[in-house]
Amino acid sequence: MKLAIIIVSYNVRHYLQQCLDSLYRAVEGIDAEIYVIDNHSKDNTVKKLKGKNRGVKFIACNHNHGFAKANNMGIRRTKSEYVLLLNPDTIVGENTLKECIRFMDEHENAGGLGVRMLKCNGSDAMESRRGLPTPMTAFYKMCGLCAKYPTHKKLGKYYMGYLPWDEPAKIEIISGAFMMMRRTALDKAGLLDEDFFMYGEDIDLSYRLLKSGFDNWYLPTKILHYKGESTQKSSFKYVHVFYEAMLIFFKKHYGHLSIWLNMPIKAAIYLKATTALIKTTSEHIQKTLGFMPDRRRKSPLYIFISTKESISRCRSLADRNGLDAQYIVTQTPADPAAHAKAVKNISCKTPVYLVYDTGLCRYEDILNLFSKNSKPNVKIGTYSPRFNIIITDNEIIA
Repeated sequence: MKLAIIIVSYNVRHYLQQCLDSLYRAVEGIDAEIYVIDNHSKDNTVKKLKGKNRGVKFIACNHNHGFAKANNMGIRRTKSEYVLLLNPDTIVGENTLKECIRFMDEHENAGGLGVRMLKCNGSDAMESRRGLPTPMTAFYKMCGLCAKYPTHKKLGKYYMGYLPWDEPAKIEIISGAFMMMRRTALDKAGLLDEDFFMYGEDIDLSYRLLKSGFDNWYLPTKILHYKGESTQKSSFKYVHVFYEAMLIFFKKHYGHLSIWLNMPIKAAIYLKATTALIKTTSEHIQKTLGFMPDRRRKSPLYIFISTKESISRCRSLADRNGLDAQYIVTQTPADPAAHAKAVKNISCKTPVYLVYDTGLCRYEDILNLFSKNSKPNVKIGTYSPRFNIIITDNEIIA
């Protein structure tokens, strides 16, 4: 077996199905297997999808075991040359996996590989390349110097913003949203540390791959990561889990530092977490008492770009759901001219989804169109003729 793909799912059934649909195209010609480890979802993920995806091995957990433990369940069941940890809220291009495997085959010391992750508007996600969060790198990130000087080799090390986006490069930390690893490297470095429930486990494993003598790489082949940009980072749960993960990583890898370095770093982490919690609590109270302005989300415009036959089906779905919609008919499913025309005429204040039929368009072409014509308020939308649904980063329309 060349490749084993492990997907940990939790209450993202429709995104998972789209991820699987993109994988079916991407694994053509590859000796691969796909495992879905469902962490006790409440949306009937396994029941709804198992019969529609007979080539996928589903494991239905009776508890939410967290990201690390669930991934380890899948890894232990496989014996492939390469292992890919993949988030369910992603779309991979048709050639993504082939390019990754080819690169790993050509670079024998490559232990892990990450890719160019796109946000929903086609812009690059900074998490695609990261540096090791050493005490000083973490300090530059937490105090805002990284954001102010993103391309500085020292101050911007956290996101390695000085690296070119369109060339392969050695990096230190690979995102767990798409983390391909060589089996022999994983055997030497060990599996994911299950002390991490969510967040931090990819940083820890990436570091252990480096410590084991392997290289970690960034490859500029594109994927879409839906929720990476919209995680509720102001929620109580996020603050608790994220900063707890930071403490676990620090104690594990930098606990040997002198007390003069140890204490300030711990204090900075606790201070950052406390500040985030105070801000969250304050905003919640103000909203409850009606002191904050009502920022209702403006209804988005849906622009469907496809052939006449596909547009007809999309029009029926849009009418049934009362969507504010426009339609551009083209004979080319992923037409760069039609896409550029639609983007050019859009107001910068209007939230817009450009919706493409994934039954007609290659995922790779859709990602390339948005990457070359990125605008903050214009996001990727997809229409699935197989399930007759529209998928965006915020909603499922059926």
